[in-house]
This record gives sequence, structure tokens and C-alpha cells, in this order.
Amino acid sequence: MAKELAGLDKEKLKAYWKFNIRLTTIVMVIWFVVTYVAGYFSRELNELVLFGFPFGFYMGAQGSLVVYVVIIFYYAYRMNKLDQEYDVAEKEG
Repeated sequence: MAKELAGLDKEKLKAYWKFNIRLTTIVMVIWFVVTYVAGYFSRELNELVLFGFPFGFYMGAQGSLVVYVVIIFYYAYRMNKLDQEYDVAEKEG
């Protein structure tokens, strides 16, 4: 990967890393909100009911894990797509 990135001109490399950092920042903000903000407001969230369970309890037990898995798959999908756009994707085989 590093060898392929070294072949990009400076403008393309800058655009690639700008998108990469922006995507990582967004994903980390979502992770922070799901992990800490939802936990902090769990008593207030418990007033909402989801699938018969208080929402704060649901987020702690299962909801946050579902969000983490979605984040992982979305990040991998989007970075693979970005690598293909900049022609730095790993070669198969």
C-alpha cells in the first residue's frame, strides 16, 4: 500500500489523506457518542422503549455492539472504494 501511495502526485495524495482523516474523524465521533454519550444519558434514554426493553439498557446490551459492527463494515467498504478511486487498491492473487 505504501508503495502505491508513493506513486501518487502531491495533490492526489493530499486529497486521499484528507478524505481518510475526515472519514476516520466521523467514525470516531459516532463511536464516542454511542459509547459515552449514550451511557451518560442512559437514565433518560430508559424512558424510551425499544423491542420491549428500555432504550438505555438496549444500547448497553446490544445496540452499541450493532453500531460498532456497522461502523467497521462501512469503514472497510468506504476505504476499499477510496483505494480503487485512487488506484492504490491491493492487488489480488
